[in-house]
Amino acid sequence: MTNNQICLLELIKIFAEYRNNIIVNIKHLQEHYQRTGIKRVRGVRNESGELLQPWLQTEYIDNAEYVGMGEFQFNRNTATINMLIKRKVRLAKSEDQTPTLEVAGLLVNNLNSFNNYTIVSDGKINIKSLQVKISSKKAFDLLKEKGVLDAEKFDFHTEYSIHLDNLPLVASDSRYSSIDGLFNQLAEIKVLTSIISAHLKKESDVFIAPQLDEFQKHYLSKNAYISFPTTNEYIDIQEALLNGTLDSRLSYKIDIGSQNILNLSKLHSANKFLNKMYRLYDKETGEIIIKPSFEMAFNENLAVRHRLLSSRTKITKVDEFMKSIFDDFLGLEQNGIVLGILNKVGADSLAQLFQDKQTGRQISKEETIAALTTANNKLEKYVENIYQDKISPLVFYIGCTGLLPEQIEAKPMTAEEAAAKYPNLQFSKNEQDGSFFAVGDSIISIYAKTEYYSKNMPILNIS
Repeated sequence: MTNNQICLLELIKIFAEYRNNIIVNIKHLQEHYQRTGIKRVRGVRNESGELLQPWLQTEYIDNAEYVGMGEFQFNRNTATINMLIKRKVRLAKSEDQTPTLEVAGLLVNNLNSFNNYTIVSDGKINIKSLQVKISSKKAFDLLKEKGVLDAEKFDFHTEYSIHLDNLPLVASDSRYSSIDGLFNQLAEIKVLTSIISAHLKKESDVFIAPQLDEFQKHYLSKNAYISFPTTNEYIDIQEALLNGTLDSRLSYKIDIGSQNILNLSKLHSANKFLNKMYRLYDKETGEIIIKPSFEMAFNENLAVRHRLLSSRTKITKVDEFMKSIFDDFLGLEQNGIVLGILNKVGADSLAQLFQDKQTGRQISKEETIAALTTANNKLEKYVENIYQDKISPLVFYIGCTGLLPEQIEAKPMTAEEAAAKYPNLQFSKNEQDGSFFAVGDSIISIYAKTEYYSKNMPILNIS
């Protein structure tokens, strides 16, 4: 090794840049891997607890010793980095392994399966080393220069060991972007994406309803991804803890929020908020829909109005924040919020449709679904970029070091102190024992939560 050794984050950036030139020994990884969450098994349990297996299963097409380097993803509110590995699989009947080649007119003999492997879990290395082969001399030279390879000469036949457990997780001189104003952006987009997702729950811009039914029967999502039902491997959590199947650990959550809303988890789901604050009714009869949902929005006979709230209904800052977006989207008040969000993320088709609808133009269901789908993808990508560029690196640093970066000057507050200073904040049970920092117009929360994980259960190379 050289003295030019880098931190883990820089190494992961190199992995990401050269991921098409590095392959990973998947069998070595699986044999030495410790899960950080609860193992899920395919199937559902009946009333007696018996596991009922799906009628289909997946089989790896390659079953190879090596797989492509995965994509690296930061967790959004813990110091955790996952490596997402994609492998080719096919569907087959569980009883006789007869392959399923086509579903609803779509070839399904070359599907993808996805497995997450946690590199860093809550600020601690979870994978000590990776066994890799490298096909690019440029990548080899860079890794050698950075002190993570021992080899002298490049050999594309050779398997190299890259040790992760001897690297610092973050650089001591790291600098981080300002988070001012980010929470409101994220919160607005989360509310809007929740509304859009609720519209699209059973809709597709590609496939029709009978095809989606066929997909569901064959454990495929509307985007043709494998989606088996799963359940916990245990029946009783206390028994699992006693017999050693499960163990627990403290996971430290790092959230950003505002002086009125502590974090994004405080926002309601779209359908829940619709039911709380609005009424859907039949235009002709005036009949109130008892359990409204955005799936009903495509029914042209229905209209929406504000719900008459009782004096006992408490309206929070969360409600006020969400109501302005809902009112605009539902056409009850034109305040420009929705159009502003759509223009910001480049969702031009839905922005135009939204304006056309305000002028009274009739818009087909198919056109609406297509515009909603495109907008949803753009909104999600915009949010992901904010997290990857500005929030996740900060969360990772705090979770790894237990400190705020030197450039951020803020004194810790208890929940009681934060509540006294910012009375609109609402705290969960776990958050009540946390620490809080006022940073500009934002609040950074750090609190512990008990998480459970399956012990000594390596992922085996089976379908």
